[in-house]
Amino acid sequence: MSLPRFVVPYTDIPSENVLVPLDFAQARHLGVLRLQPGSALELLLPSGPWRADLAELTKDKALVRLVAPLSEDREPPIPLHACLPLTAQLSLWDEWLPGVVELGATLIQPVVFARSEYEARKVAPKLERWRRIVVAACEQSHRNRIPELRDPILFKVLLTWDAPQKWVAYELRTGEANPTLRKEPLAFTHGPEGGITEEEFAALTRAGWQALSLGKSILRAVTCPAAILGAVQFELGR
Repeated sequence: MSLPRFVVPYTDIPSENVLVPLDFAQARHLGVLRLQPGSALELLLPSGPWRADLAELTKDKALVRLVAPLSEDREPPIPLHACLPLTAQLSLWDEWLPGVVELGATLIQPVVFARSEYEARKVAPKLERWRRIVVAACEQSHRNRIPELRDPILFKVLLTWDAPQKWVAYELRTGEANPTLRKEPLAFTHGPEGGITEEEFAALTRAGWQALSLGKSILRAVTCPAAILGAVQFELGR
């Protein structure tokens, strides 16, 4: 059974036996888990993961003692840029973000497509919540690093996206075989509800994005990221 892991923004140089404070929410979570002083757990610090034990716990305070750094590596062997559409139903992001993080995305970029129905005033308050979801998914999946969740960009920025491999999931037949995965950084994208427009797809292909088929079924927007990342992780031998 894996140990509970907590992300802690500890800025000092970590070393054995140093006491690291957790925040209020983390202290409450330790109480829910019924951990006692001396219980083993793990911390994800900016420098990497550490094995630790619980030194002190009250209702609103927790101190954790660092024991030893962990040498594990759970990160994908290549950068994976998830350029995900802003959807009309913003709640879809709450659904797919945990899976995107657990399946190894190293960068998450919201994109405004033609069918995104984007309103900045509605998205801005969501970003902080989505970043908390990313952190929680890292803790659950024991990632070694937290993916960066960026502010939204317009579709046209994808046309200059810098990655040696760029895939776009497209539901219509193109007659082309799926691209072969290489051990190089990969960016992928797909459309919001209703899909990407023909004009957007044409612009992406002119900019070097390759069409990707995910089978004969028409997938919901919320299904696409996990389907793509699952296939990629399978090919990477993970």
